[in-house]
Amino acid sequence: MTLSGLLEWAVKSVGIAFLLACTVSCGHTGNSQNKDNAAMDHEGLSRPNILWLVTEDMGPYIAPFGDSTAYTPNLNRLANEGVRYPNLYSTSGVCAPSRAAIATGMYPSSIGANHMRTSSYTEITGLPKYEAVPGADVKMISELLRTQGYYCTNNYKEDYQFRAPVTAWDESSPYAHWRNRAEGQPFFSVFNFTETHESGLFDPYGFRYIETRHYRAGDRSYKWADGRMSEEETPVHLSKDKDFPIPPYLPNTGVVKRDMWKMYNNISEMDRQLGAVLDQLEEDGLLENTIIIFYGDHGGPLPRQKRLIYDSGLNTPMIIRFPNKRRAGSGDDQLISFVDFAPTMLSLVGVPPKEYMQGQAFLGEYQASEERDYIHAAADRFDEVTDAIRAVRDKQFKYIRNYRPYQGYYLPITYREKIPTMQELLRMREAGTLNPIQAQWFRDSKPKEELYDLSVDPHELNNLAEDPEYKDKLRELSGEMDRWLTEIGDDPTMPERELIKELWNGQSTQPKTGTPIVTIEQGEVTISSETPGASIGYKAINHKGEANKSWDVYQGPVEITEADSIMVKAQRIGYKPSQVVTVSIKQ
Repeated sequence: MTLSGLLEWAVKSVGIAFLLACTVSCGHTGNSQNKDNAAMDHEGLSRPNILWLVTEDMGPYIAPFGDSTAYTPNLNRLANEGVRYPNLYSTSGVCAPSRAAIATGMYPSSIGANHMRTSSYTEITGLPKYEAVPGADVKMISELLRTQGYYCTNNYKEDYQFRAPVTAWDESSPYAHWRNRAEGQPFFSVFNFTETHESGLFDPYGFRYIETRHYRAGDRSYKWADGRMSEEETPVHLSKDKDFPIPPYLPNTGVVKRDMWKMYNNISEMDRQLGAVLDQLEEDGLLENTIIIFYGDHGGPLPRQKRLIYDSGLNTPMIIRFPNKRRAGSGDDQLISFVDFAPTMLSLVGVPPKEYMQGQAFLGEYQASEERDYIHAAADRFDEVTDAIRAVRDKQFKYIRNYRPYQGYYLPITYREKIPTMQELLRMREAGTLNPIQAQWFRDSKPKEELYDLSVDPHELNNLAEDPEYKDKLRELSGEMDRWLTEIGDDPTMPERELIKELWNGQSTQPKTGTPIVTIEQGEVTISSETPGASIGYKAINHKGEANKSWDVYQGPVEITEADSIMVKAQRIGYKPSQVVTVSIKQ
């Protein structure tokens, strides 16, 4: 079969799934209605609880988005009672840069967070370990919510390309839970589900030992991620004989089918774990004053998905359930980027987004007056290999610019090659048995520009960049790319070593946050740092030497009456933390 024939077959082969995806998107609200709904989503709740349920390495492979392969009763219920967002896109096809965007509201490539990872593979790259360094005024969204009185918990993955300051969370551990907050205190709680991660496809196959979400240290209802079950004892949520929807860029072989089964079985297990958290929320009577947000950290786990900035690596499902099931069962097709999360969370609690944030609120009191026209993404180093790719997408077209066209798309990443499907692709490449579509990824070079019409080519297989019929669209998206790169200060050609030097202000070592200065006058404690923008945390210590586990966020002079001393620590994101200072406050 010719390549053009294969492309026609590939488009037809996804037609049913694509039609179904369009079908489940029925009821999507328009721009004006979205704006009207935003004010209603948590009507009567000035400070709603916010619960994030975050899965890893998962594209829209669940029934609410048109793929009913996996058994996901909890996500189905969430979608029936909530709103589906099919056009959520990560800023990168991998987790750590994406988390940096979510945590700060800034594009990873604008703050030095886009190389995966900043503190790993140094023995191969020859680079020093470093951290992303955003502007001095940048704070994590959790810290900003803490300053609004929210109890903020993370259970429990961090991985932001920088160390979270001690002020970021009230709790960040396998035991972190809203149940540990003060009575009546609003909460922002994050639960990360790792079962769908790429590593869940490795052999030997087996689930991690996770049964439910406990919230007290010493609770042994399960051991957190305590190794893996054997495959024989791993729960089977769906038949291995199902007809799995294998994308056209992967071969339909027994090895690939087995990995497809693993992927969907892992999704079903994630759904079970997620259901345990929803059960706890309902048991606590909190369902109707909590905004529940489910999403993935980027696209799928398979080769030609994760790490790439095709939609297969960027598009991830999002479902939001509002209190009292407002807008239940509907869809919202606006384009949303991960940089929009931080401003939206502030907007939902009635706080204006910070000026430094590069995203915009898509919900809440400060929802942007216009929906975004484009989303943007970037790819640089992944583990031991480096590339430089940028992308911009509107609702129909994707434009990609390759800054290293002399490199092929496939780069040998040791971690990825643990996946049996990757091994199968390499074996078939050597044997010459890949069809032309499957072989595209293994070309020796890339075009400088790529353009895809996603309405007819959702797998991005037919490059239209040199087609005269699309020259106006190519010019539009190329211009938008230039505008975006200039706006955020992203130079894709900058070597990583030069980037590090720039982050470190021209120095050869990572900057350190200055030691906090504590002054006490008439029982009032004032704390400052010589490092602009440093977050300052403090703990009051009683006469027994006891202190709270979490650090309070210093926001201004504070009176501490029932304590003998105060312990203080400062940290600017991307800098080394200061030393801890302990000062007596006895008069």
